[in-house]
Amino acid sequence: MTLNVQSTVSNDNDPIVLVDARDIPQGVAPKIEVHRRGLRHRALSVLVRDPAGNMLVHRRNAAKYHSGGLWTNACCSHPRPDERPADAARRRLAEEMGVRCEVKPLFTAHYRAAVSNGYIEDEVVHAFGGTYEGPVAPDPAEVSEWKWIPFAVLAEDMTHRPEFYTVWFRHYFREHYDAIAAWMEKG
Repeated sequence: MTLNVQSTVSNDNDPIVLVDARDIPQGVAPKIEVHRRGLRHRALSVLVRDPAGNMLVHRRNAAKYHSGGLWTNACCSHPRPDERPADAARRRLAEEMGVRCEVKPLFTAHYRAAVSNGYIEDEVVHAFGGTYEGPVAPDPAEVSEWKWIPFAVLAEDMTHRPEFYTVWFRHYFREHYDAIAAWMEKG
């Protein structure tokens, strides 16, 4: 589904929690600066499935500061300082996708990669999974399109057309595929 409504929400200067390799907080810095300098920071991702075995994915708004126009998991964001990752995952999933569901930890990942527009991601990611069946109402500042896609079709497409997907989503499938597949099977 394609979205055409404009949002006025901007969070480019939100404070991001800087962490060490063990995810111990080391300070706070503005989001754009963190990504411009490639500083290691805490992040979250939420994968959402429906009871039929489909995964909710979205295409990032082309105007996003990096990775615009690429497909990714339901929600990718950062917890606020002093906010637990699970609380942030629920909050951001509702803000970004209009989806409210319980989320449970799936895995923790670390990756460092160059992304578009000269930015660098260096994230310790707390990945969560949730099951949802209902309306999806994304924030158009975040999302240009969304869809439910069968897991097997998604995995095959990501293998054949990786350039259509965000670097972190590809990392999850490369490094945590077994955990994601087992979670998807539980539907």
